[in-house]
Amino acid sequence: MDKPLKFNNISDLMRRLLLDPPAHPMMALVNYDQVKIDLRDAGCWFMLDFYKITFKKDFNGSVKYGPGTYDFKDGGMAFLAPGQVVQMTADPGDYQGYALYFHPGLLDGHSLAKGIHSYGFFDYAVAEALFLSEKEKQVLEMLFRAIATELDNHIDQFSENVLVSQLELLLNHSNRFYNRQFLTRKNMHHDLISRMHAWLNAHFEGAGTVINGLPSPQDIATHLNVSQRYLSDMLKALTGKTTQQHIHLALIEKAKGLLNHTTLTTAEIAYHLGFEHPQSFNKLFRQRTRVSPVQFRRGQLNDN
Repeated sequence: MDKPLKFNNISDLMRRLLLDPPAHPMMALVNYDQVKIDLRDAGCWFMLDFYKITFKKDFNGSVKYGPGTYDFKDGGMAFLAPGQVVQMTADPGDYQGYALYFHPGLLDGHSLAKGIHSYGFFDYAVAEALFLSEKEKQVLEMLFRAIATELDNHIDQFSENVLVSQLELLLNHSNRFYNRQFLTRKNMHHDLISRMHAWLNAHFEGAGTVINGLPSPQDIATHLNVSQRYLSDMLKALTGKTTQQHIHLALIEKAKGLLNHTTLTTAEIAYHLGFEHPQSFNKLFRQRTRVSPVQFRRGQLNDN
């Protein structure tokens, strides 16, 4: 990948795209139905020091989503956090709908400054876009139009509060629609969950844990070809547990089997499962089962 073009502020990006300067220095909304995008930088990579939300009202085709490719014709959204890199495409058809840019500085002094990190979709891969139903698309288009109206008005002392409130409403609706997407695409996601469990079982069955240590959420996400945050949010929506909690569940079940069916000491079991220190294994086991490994083994022997 070539060195990306870096933009520290929104005004510089608008100037590069040959667009009018933003009405507000911390936020710009581009309506692709009303402007023509200059494509001289097509193929170039951009790095933005601010957020970008893309909303496509219509899109005929398919996109790669997680491990598969899926069609969607009712619009979609993609989210980009500061510091991420995106490539400018050469297809004029890609520039449809809205692109909303906002600088983190806009949120200073507002609860959203901290709360924005709870919106996990800013850390999703572009391939994990939000697919929208017709009704969802209408809701979001209404919100984008409200933001456009506010930006078109004369900027005053109330503008920042209004814009941040509108932005937070947009993010909350996006959160709701992503949660719906997790639930309505259960079959695809259950396949991911099954593959995750199979990978964890294979990991704890072999000697790889002794060499490589405990598996991490990133290890699993890499194996499944999804972003770590997307995987964790999907699991939370469908199972009520994060990726890390699923790792711990698989680890405890394997530990129980070793305690029941082998003569390995608890220290040997800890090292076998990938712990550097037996004390860490003992602490986790007690947290998850409310008994120590020794107490668990003793109780199983007494039951038998």
